Amino acid sequence: MEPIASPAMLDWLRRDPREAPQIELAGRTLPVVIRRLAHARRLTLRLSPDGSEARVTMPRWGRTAEALAFARARADWLERQIADLPQVPPPAGGGQLAYRGRVLAIEHAPGGSRRVRLTDTSIVLGGPAETLGPRLRRWLTTEARRLLADDLAHYCALAGLPVPKLALSNAQRRWGSCSAKGAVRINWRLVMAPDAVRRSVVAHEVAHLVHFDHSARFHGLLGDLYEHDIAEANRWLKREGRGLYALFG
Repeated sequence: MEPIASPAMLDWLRRDPREAPQIELAGRTLPVVIRRLAHARRLTLRLSPDGSEARVTMPRWGRTAEALAFARARADWLERQIADLPQVPPPAGGGQLAYRGRVLAIEHAPGGSRRVRLTDTSIVLGGPAETLGPRLRRWLTTEARRLLADDLAHYCALAGLPVPKLALSNAQRRWGSCSAKGAVRINWRLVMAPDAVRRSVVAHEVAHLVHFDHSARFHGLLGDLYEHDIAEANRWLKREGRGLYALFG
């Protein structure tokens, strides 16, 4: 949810994981993405939401060799994190799918209409079983665009701003971002999160359209814009966000 703030950060965002440093871990090769920040005072390590890479944040003057040694020394912790990743089967009839914070049953009737229909407890659709997953993903992204566009217009109106261009993101590293030119990108997977959580990310990025930092003024504006508890929304993302990546890979 941080803004793109420096060339170094842009380089990190554009890094091809295939070119990243790597460590050997539990019979697999795990890329290590290194993020150097001027304000960092120590090394920190985390696993990406989908388990595809380890991420080390370190002071700007830190060396790659130090980051790799730091990750290797915590191999046991990384292995436990990977083992704890949610194991979710592909969406299928009889399964479940999260939508706006509710877990709904998937009711698949092969001879029925392919159009997705919502009930209080389920998502109903027909068509071939083998295309059910991709069709559900397209439906979710369509819903995400509709909901996020409404959210963005709402918070821009509160902030007295014109509504910027909205793009959906499939980023593995952040829920939202905005550029210096004012374009806003929001992760489509937030359509599966509770409304208050999704809206917190949009409010965050709208506040960045005014204050391109995390200053006291930024947090003050965010508090004025967002109608719920921002700390609680952030806690939900930290606790549950990884699970949003499990279903569609």
